Amino acid sequence: QVQLVESGGGSVQTGASLTLSCAASRLRSDDYVLGWFRQSPGKAREAVSCISWNEEITYYADFVKGRFSISRDKNTMLLKMDSLKTDDTAVYYCAAAEQPDKSYPTPVRDMCLLLAPSLLSSAAWGQGTQVTVSS
Repeated sequence: QVQLVESGGGSVQTGASLTLSCAASRLRSDDYVLGWFRQSPGKAREAVSCISWNEEITYYADFVKGRFSISRDKNTMLLKMDSLKTDDTAVYYCAAAEQPDKSYPTPVRDMCLLLAPSLLSSAAWGQGTQVTVSS
């Protein structure tokens, strides 16, 4: 079973930067889509950014475009967050999901949007890391 462990959260002031890490283990193939999601109190979990395993395709939610950058280094996924805003305060989760049909891959954006509300039952999730941005 895939295991994911996040790290790198913390408390910062607006405009600061943080980099989140997600260490993945027990991946079975190279057909995974990896992603970052966040949830703040009283709100539904939302997709932040996702990346294909070969790093060729990325997806960013509009509210992080130009500020966040997703990447993968071997079995570690990174989310570099710049120009943080108070609205970015949330628990951040990483997730991994294998392509349901490797012959006809689902677009990374679609995988990301399916992962957020847990519509991919085979997905693995990390335990979450808190990011708090104060003014």
